[in-house]
Amino acid sequence: MAGHSQFKNIMHRKGRQDAQKSKLFGKLAREITVAAKMGQPDPAMNARLRAAIISARQENMSKDSIERAIKKASGGDSENYDEIRYEGYGPGGVAVIVEALTDNRNRSASDIRSAFAKSGGSLGETNSVSFLFDRIGLIRFPAAAASADAMFEASLEAGADNVESGEDGHEITCAPDALNAVRDQLEAKFGAPESAKLSWRPQNSVPVGDDAAEKLFRLLDFLEDHDDVQNVIANYEVSDELMARLAS
Repeated sequence: MAGHSQFKNIMHRKGRQDAQKSKLFGKLAREITVAAKMGQPDPAMNARLRAAIISARQENMSKDSIERAIKKASGGDSENYDEIRYEGYGPGGVAVIVEALTDNRNRSASDIRSAFAKSGGSLGETNSVSFLFDRIGLIRFPAAAASADAMFEASLEAGADNVESGEDGHEITCAPDALNAVRDQLEAKFGAPESAKLSWRPQNSVPVGDDAAEKLFRLLDFLEDHDDVQNVIANYEVSDELMARLAS
């Protein structure tokens, strides 16, 4: 296990401040419905559903909305969503993975391919960039949940591979098949995490300058706002100065 270190921006931005709650709730509800449909509607018996509910609660999604999303999975008129992963290169040669839940493959593929092309990037085939990432279990706790040392020791005992602690909180990574066990042990000690899910970790980061960064962030913004897109991961790295300038 590696020691403590500060968060970096090589994976993705932590979420925009002006994100529309209605759009976010729609994405969360879709994940809850799909998770409930693929397994049991009881979060205690369905790890994916439990993780989806945790994420929804962290965003202050109402209990009624969560329950409606679960019940929708058992309804005869519920939509059928396909899980699709899109991969490609954005501006500056940045590798981008897009995970989507869609009820219309043609629409999603057309929209995402067009977004890559307009940014000067290109959408590739499945596995065209995923070899540049490692599949991981990713758990996040707020900084107030524990001290860096306490989180480090508990994560080590639970079987995690790495812990990064900083002002924004604690980020714990583990093997994909260890996610549920590590999450359960840490939750018993520190309470519910902010999120717990499978994700992707870049093996290396790609430095991006001013011009490419502006185009890249426009692409990422479009992807993150798209109704069908659940997660966007990219292996870029920009300076703190440039990040602050683009965010202003």
